Amino acid sequence: MARIEPEPSDFDPEDFDENAREAAFAEGVKAFDCGRYHAAHECFERCWLASESGAADFYKGLVQASICMHHQSRGNLDGARPLNVGARRLLGSFLPAHEGLDLARFLGELQAHVRGEPGTAPAPRMTPADS
Repeated sequence: MARIEPEPSDFDPEDFDENAREAAFAEGVKAFDCGRYHAAHECFERCWLASESGAADFYKGLVQASICMHHQSRGNLDGARPLNVGARRLLGSFLPAHEGLDLARFLGELQAHVRGEPGTAPAPRMTPADS
């Protein structure tokens, strides 16, 4: 199974303030919804690495969802399925919504997409909670 290798980076979590987190989060959501799952993974990973306590699980769940979709989009269902389980486990404690995302809808769409035959369920989107 092919792995997503980390890109060389001089990222320092100590320099990652709230404005940087908000920007990375918004960029990650946009990348995910555009099907650029590797780019979304990179954005959410910065948020995860700079987080403390419970917030870290939220971002780690988004990282796993992004990698899940990366594998799914490349036809690697064996790689996608366990990441779907991990994302659901990590994001479940933030239901029904968190950070403006409708997680209940998102996790349902992710589950349907990963469990279905390729091309039968639309790719999940990170819909805002108020939509």
